[in-house]
Amino acid sequence: MSRIYSRVALIGLGLIAGSMALAMRRGGLVGEIVGTAKSAETREAAAARGLCDRIVATPEEAVTGADLVVLAVPVGVMGEIAEAIGPYLAPGATLTDVGSVKRSVMEAVAPHVPDGVHFVPGHPLAGTERSGPDAGFAELFDNRYCLLIDDAAEAEPLARLTRLWEGMGARVEVMDADHHDRVLAVTSHTPHLIAYTMVGVADDLSRVTDSEVIRYSAAGFRDFTRIAASDPTMWRDVFLNNRDATLEILGRFTEELFALQRAIRKGDGDHLHDYFTRTRAIRRGIIEAGQDTNAADFGRGSGKA
Repeated sequence: MSRIYSRVALIGLGLIAGSMALAMRRGGLVGEIVGTAKSAETREAAAARGLCDRIVATPEEAVTGADLVVLAVPVGVMGEIAEAIGPYLAPGATLTDVGSVKRSVMEAVAPHVPDGVHFVPGHPLAGTERSGPDAGFAELFDNRYCLLIDDAAEAEPLARLTRLWEGMGARVEVMDADHHDRVLAVTSHTPHLIAYTMVGVADDLSRVTDSEVIRYSAAGFRDFTRIAASDPTMWRDVFLNNRDATLEILGRFTEELFALQRAIRKGDGDHLHDYFTRTRAIRRGIIEAGQDTNAADFGRGSGKA
């Protein structure tokens, strides 16, 4: 694939940005990759791994001359970063992000985007419980979806960014910000909150010792702990910035949970069987869509997924 951008600036050098750098280099999709991160330790680790062609100390320096700028920082600080880099963005450049929430990010970032710079919000649906520059790998986005937001995006910058994500292995879908936030509240945000809660319950249950929780963890609880190991700063910001959609889905979840409680209490096996049969079909659909696998441990033995 031919080069899509001449210079890409990565603001933040964690799992997603590091994987983007490796995937862009794998596909020969960009010229120079410039990176920065708030922590000197993170910058040093990224430099030691060779993630970028240049590592610089500040976002302002990183974005100078870049035709694509990627905000790969917690959603709670994206507005602050956008304000700082706004005067340094090159005319004609595209600004994007990889945050899990879109409406609040757009409201925080858009006021600081100068005329002539194109803002195309994005969200790759890929990740692991690991974080930091050492966690990235080029295959992270292969056959995973990346959602791009078209609320105010112009056709050419949107198409160009689409080509980049496809070149990194992703399957691109375009939707509006509010729809994105509601979909992700169902598929990601609320499940994470439930996982955090269940692991917290196990931690607080005095009749079950910590060693028993660790030794006797069945597959379901292990999957909860995998989700609950995700970056706490990122997920704090996700819930605070997607409050309405998450609360709506939590309300629906609570109603479903009460119905299951009632069925268990009444010994209503037919209700439970019908419910579990219906929900089992969702799992089959995910596998058929190529978004997971029937392999042992979901194919995650390598630690990369």
